[in-house]
Amino acid sequence: MLLDDKVAVITGVGSGVGRASALLFAREGARVIGGDVREDWGKETLRLIDEAGGRGCRFVPCDVTSEEDVRNLIAAATSEYGRLDVMMNNVGVSTPRPGMSFEEHDAADWKRLIDVNLMGVVHGCKHAILSFKAQGDGGVIVNTGSAAGMVGWGGVPYGVSKAGVIQLTRGLAIENAPLGIRVNCLCPGAIDTNFAMPPETAFQPKPPALRELLGSHHPLGRPIEAEDCANAALYLACDLSSNVTGIALPVDGGYLAR
Repeated sequence: MLLDDKVAVITGVGSGVGRASALLFAREGARVIGGDVREDWGKETLRLIDEAGGRGCRFVPCDVTSEEDVRNLIAAATSEYGRLDVMMNNVGVSTPRPGMSFEEHDAADWKRLIDVNLMGVVHGCKHAILSFKAQGDGGVIVNTGSAAGMVGWGGVPYGVSKAGVIQLTRGLAIENAPLGIRVNCLCPGAIDTNFAMPPETAFQPKPPALRELLGSHHPLGRPIEAEDCANAALYLACDLSSNVTGIALPVDGGYLAR
């Protein structure tokens, strides 16, 4: 019960890393308030938590590009349970199609990637920190970055948006360390989730050839699973990492070590 009686807000709770983290956090004793733009997916995650015996979980519709939506999501946690302990900013979107070159991306592509991947995290961090400061006893932020924000890998605008998340994490960690607020991020490699997949293929097993391709990026030879990232998020969210802040933790099967 590493998060016993903690109150955790998770964005992008409807699938992938968000769903896996919500299930794990609840299993470890947290009260989870989940937000997602896909209400059907988000409510299904909370149903799975309830089915597994989770306590005090709730879904709130949330588009992270709207600061008001994010503020309301966090307010739902503080009004329902009186406080916020963990904020996990997890929502992310990919480039419009794999293999796009830098010059193929137009201004709309850039705006979408920055608005969701970076500004969505900015909104979550801002309102979590405001809650933590009002409480006066610290708190934890876990952001979802990407290995593509640490090296040149994949679409350039996507990498830039995720590099912004990493630098935001570092800056906030230093600024808020005197207040006992820890800020870290996890950085997945080639992951097997709904990410970058058409909605009609959501939650369907990937073809073996695609899983093999994903795994081929990593020295360990396997795709990154949502549960791998959830385990890393749990470590960063709980007291096992009580003296860790400002890090970008690769969950990448050794990719960055090459």
